[in-house]
Amino acid sequence: MKVVAFIGSARKDGNTKALVRHVFEELEAEGIECELIELAGKRCHGCTACMKCAETPDGSCSGIRDFISEECIPKAQAADGIIIASPVYFADVTAETKALIDRLGYASGQGGNNRLARKVGAGVIAVRRAGAIHALDTINHLFLIREMLIVGSSYWNIGIGRTPGEVQHDEEGVRTMHTLGRNMAWALQRLATPDVPEEEDLPAYS
Repeated sequence: MKVVAFIGSARKDGNTKALVRHVFEELEAEGIECELIELAGKRCHGCTACMKCAETPDGSCSGIRDFISEECIPKAQAADGIIIASPVYFADVTAETKALIDRLGYASGQGGNNRLARKVGAGVIAVRRAGAIHALDTINHLFLIREMLIVGSSYWNIGIGRTPGEVQHDEEGVRTMHTLGRNMAWALQRLATPDVPEEEDLPAYS
């Protein structure tokens, strides 16, 4: 099993990436392969509605050749789980994140074959003050319309921090990421082995 995480921050090694690393700790502890892909510094063009993706049988975005079409879309479609993570820009995700959402979502649904259906998805948001829930909704809209299974945590999947590394001081946010990772691992394992008996006790609420 594999989870790929896309970091939509324009800043490398920032708070958004730090939050995803906490999720990865729990996934990797369960033997799930993880790959982290940063969009910072990459050419990530928005959808141009060229409709080239409708002409290809493999769900690729052939109208624009850039990092999203060559790296992000193929890896997302091949993964068992997808994490999309973004800081908050004016109460929403970054432009790079939105470009990924639009093009991944549209290309993956062409040809009468939804290539994201029943994959496990989770959004992660780093925020200074406000707008986190709206940004998280933006990511979840992709997961929902592409029939993915959204994993939650003990709170919204957000961490609070402004300067690089500050999010590590948000104890509840870090704890939320670890719970998210455990829930995502459980969901992936259940989908892979649906005949495994249910656990008698649910995880303690934290």
